[in-house]
Amino acid sequence: MHTVFLELLWWLQHPGSGSGGGSGGGGGAADAAAGGGYSCAMQGGLMLVMLVVFYFFLIRPEQKRRKEQEEMLNSIRKGSKVRTAGGILGEVVSIQDGEVILQIAKGVRVNILRANISTVESDKSSDAKSSDAKSSDAKSSDAKSSDAGKDAGKDGDDAKEGA
Repeated sequence: MHTVFLELLWWLQHPGSGSGGGSGGGGGAADAAAGGGYSCAMQGGLMLVMLVVFYFFLIRPEQKRRKEQEEMLNSIRKGSKVRTAGGILGEVVSIQDGEVILQIAKGVRVNILRANISTVESDKSSDAKSSDAKSSDAKSSDAKSSDAGKDAGKDGDDAKEGA
């Protein structure tokens, strides 16, 4: 193990520093003064680049995810359907400071920590709005498809008459 470490150090050694060690040979203080500043600047620049990469690829996305989670937890209202970290789906019955009471079945209520809520599935009010929007979209879609079918039938009748 010790020899592997020494071989690694020998391999990383600057090529202009001679045979490696001591004050003799062909290296010494002159090489350290000439190339040492450049090497230090390169290492500092590389360290700065690594810090920027870590910030943009690791730290910043984690802060964004944490902020979204906090906003989601603050948006929980009575009647919201939520899913816990354990996978339990329930309706919020009561909200206290750090705890939420969920009704997971008729007459079955559980008290969980607010931080253990992983997603908000839906709200009663948004369900009513979305179901109304879906039904009106479906009705308009059906009307458009029936109009298109009537137009296609007329075109087919015209083609038969012309032949």
